[in-house]
Amino acid sequence: MNDVITIGDAMISFSPSSTGPLKFVQSFERRVGGAELNVAIGCARLGLKSGWISRLGKDEFGQHIKNFARGEGIDTSEVELVDGYATSLNFKEIMTNGAGRTFYYRNPSPTETLLPEDLNPHFFKQAKILHLTGIFPAVSSTNMDVTRRAIQLAKEHDVKISFDPNIRLRLWDKEEARRALYPLLRDVDLLLAGDEEMEMMLGTSDQKEILKQTAELGIELVAIKQGERGSIGSYEGETAQVNAVSVDKVADTVGAGDGFDAGVIYGYLQGWELEQMLAFANTIGSMVVGVVGDNEGLPYLEEVRAQMGELKRIER
Repeated sequence: MNDVITIGDAMISFSPSSTGPLKFVQSFERRVGGAELNVAIGCARLGLKSGWISRLGKDEFGQHIKNFARGEGIDTSEVELVDGYATSLNFKEIMTNGAGRTFYYRNPSPTETLLPEDLNPHFFKQAKILHLTGIFPAVSSTNMDVTRRAIQLAKEHDVKISFDPNIRLRLWDKEEARRALYPLLRDVDLLLAGDEEMEMMLGTSDQKEILKQTAELGIELVAIKQGERGSIGSYEGETAQVNAVSVDKVADTVGAGDGFDAGVIYGYLQGWELEQMLAFANTIGSMVVGVVGDNEGLPYLEEVRAQMGELKRIER
């Protein structure tokens, strides 16, 4: 039985060997990326059992990604390699301050061969949480049908739904994203989003109004990622705001939000209170930004515990 299952695309991510504008970079290092896969990896490293549903190109890169995921202990029984499609790629641009951009080469995506009827009900029945993002439906218009079917199967089997809008404006514009993703919110149990994404989805940046609207939608837990300002959330009638963990140097911001998601999911499954969940998730995010790569910085449980213990000693 898996604690968490995800569904989404994965890519070969080429990280630059030097910082600065991509047009001046001469060499790259091959890595594996993809938001949904990152969350599955983050959860697995924290000790949860993770499963991943996807389609990859039947090529060397696709085989590498599947082997990589399997090596992280992820259940890849619902991942298939398909003929006629190249595995998706992205190239990252990283500036000296850690900020960057991503250039995608994922159209057509092999995930468009995944049909609603391909989803295995048993895979959902055995899970506790289904984690979705807004990236998967943005990659291909047909993927929204798969997303809706996944939600239906989760509801049928009392599986909680975790959702990170993860809006990528290189894949669609703000209005397209809102029209597509807002209707999904009524089925979401855990909403994990950046503050800018919440404004795109709900039309407001006011924290009280955001928490009011999400409560009206019936969302059980809301965790809003605020970067250097930490995070704020609402759960079981309580709200909490937790400061960010200070970081000496930011190497790469990619994957920090996915690590945060994994942290909240872990805490939720442990039955933690909101403030503890947010502090745990913030710590993971701070650890991820110190390492170049989409998932290389995702920590193991004992590393997070050690980091949080060290932070407490410093605070004293």
